[in-house]
Amino acid sequence: MTWKIQAISGDLTGQEISIERDMLVGRHQQADIVLQQSDISRKHAALLLRDQALWLQDLNSSNGTFINDTRLDGESLVKEGDIIQFASVKFSVLAPAKAVEIPAEIEASVAQLKESTVIEQPSEAVAVSETAAQDTVVADVPVEKTVAQQMNDQGMPELKERDGSVQLTRDGMPTSVGVPKPAPIPEGVDITAVKAEPTPIPVETPVSRVEEEKQQQKNANIGLISIIILIILAIIAWVLFK
Repeated sequence: MTWKIQAISGDLTGQEISIERDMLVGRHQQADIVLQQSDISRKHAALLLRDQALWLQDLNSSNGTFINDTRLDGESLVKEGDIIQFASVKFSVLAPAKAVEIPAEIEASVAQLKESTVIEQPSEAVAVSETAAQDTVVADVPVEKTVAQQMNDQGMPELKERDGSVQLTRDGMPTSVGVPKPAPIPEGVDITAVKAEPTPIPVETPVSRVEEEKQQQKNANIGLISIIILIILAIIAWVLFK
């Protein structure tokens, strides 16, 4: 028998949790049911299975464990429809799922069906080679000839016989095989002319914003220095010609 609880508040709202063994509830990462709320103790409570019944035990939590709004002291039996609460997180206890029992008659039928099932091997599990199948007789029953053997009986020569009838040149090329000629070149087409390569189009390298700022600052510095030099020259000229 498997009990289930469903969260009706907190981060796990709507989620069902199956209780198939003793489970620890708390904020600790090694707990079976981890609740991240700050009012949950690291080891808050425990859900226990005893004789197919569900029990709830408080583990000295700071903010308490409740059954139907009654604070739990120690442990207590939990029933279907109860509302269990760990600090501020509430769960509803659902009906336990019972194991499905298979009738004895169905189990006996399945066992009988397995015993009566015979695995048949494919009839063509072993392939017979064409050369060995010509004169092979199994248990005085001639083996059916292959398609290649039937074609040979009807006048089609075998590959080795056809190879012997072909006349070859000294270079090993067959004399009766025509070599296809290349397609003629259309008139007016000069195959020796070399196509001129396309002129590459210059691509301007974009100037980054930083480079533009540096250039503007450099020009400003040069202008400022020029103005200072002109002022100095003007002062010197005024002193000399005074």
